[in-house]
Amino acid sequence: MWNLAMLVIDDASKLDEVLKVWEAAGVRGATIMESSGLARRRGYLQDDLPLFPSVSSLMQGNKNHNVTIFAVLEESVGVEALLAETERVIGDLSQPNTGIFTVMPLSYVKGVREA
Repeated sequence: MWNLAMLVIDDASKLDEVLKVWEAAGVRGATIMESSGLARRRGYLQDDLPLFPSVSSLMQGNKNHNVTIFAVLEESVGVEALLAETERVIGDLSQPNTGIFTVMPLSYVKGVREA
């Protein structure tokens, strides 16, 4: 049985460390996308804005604040262990501003390299 893991990381600076522990847990590949949530898009969460922003910060526009990782997991990858290692890096996911982790079963997979 194959599963799909999805992780939204609120602090993108932790991406490399998360990928390192995911690889150690048996994840062989992942798709990584920059992302932003509805609350940030709608302006409910505001980053601290300087009184006088620099020209470069004005030119950057609307930054993406999150990173989303998708990975197809083989049966041998322990979901609970993967979650534990993920939380060791980014913190307790029940706390705000850490991330979201979900795993769902896949009924069909094609294109994943066999080990």
